[in-house]
Amino acid sequence: MREPAAAHADLIGRLLGIDVSALSDADKSLPVVDPAVRAMLPDVRIAGPALTVLAEADHLPVFAALDEAQPGEVLVVASGGAGVAVSGELFATEAVRRGVAGLVVDGYVRDLQGLRRAGLPVFARGTTPRSGSVRSRAALRAPIVCGGVAVTPGDLVFADDDGVLIAPAAQVAAALETAEAIARAERAMLERVRAGTASLHDLTTFREHVAALDAGRDSALAFTVDA
Repeated sequence: MREPAAAHADLIGRLLGIDVSALSDADKSLPVVDPAVRAMLPDVRIAGPALTVLAEADHLPVFAALDEAQPGEVLVVASGGAGVAVSGELFATEAVRRGVAGLVVDGYVRDLQGLRRAGLPVFARGTTPRSGSVRSRAALRAPIVCGGVAVTPGDLVFADDDGVLIAPAAQVAAALETAEAIARAERAMLERVRAGTASLHDLTTFREHVAALDAGRDSALAFTVDA
């Protein structure tokens, strides 16, 4: 049996070439985790299948998930609203050793300096030095809710500094070509604006769009660059 990430290797590789915002623009129905769950380290981007974990004020399930995690997987942890840390430097360092792609916690982590040293992309609501118990035997790879998003084991997690998007692979794949076109157009626009050869307004239908809205007509803002 192939490793979970290998089953979606092409899709994951393409995702890593764009921003989460481009995919979200391509399909605004794609579920986005509560923005309070944010990147703990800057300049990160991850994509991979979810290994779901329920760790309610107890970090033993995260310990167990690390023992089972396959390379390329993303640990997605629901903490049940507990105000304690369920992961830190030791877990992050082990995750890196195992080739885990990242960690998304609907809750808190700790050892921020250690997380920087480990380099694992970690998304959480924040940090706290306080940890919980180490006794829970909650089952892994069961459906959870993370930041308001229902997550099924194996769903694709796509995250960067802007936030976390989690959805079934088929839904992500259906939006990806449009997202790549958006990314190409935005890159072309940025190059021209930075070079001073065009304004942002010149590269979009801004004026026509505003005129149509003011005239009471339906309209949609669009790019005019050929990417």
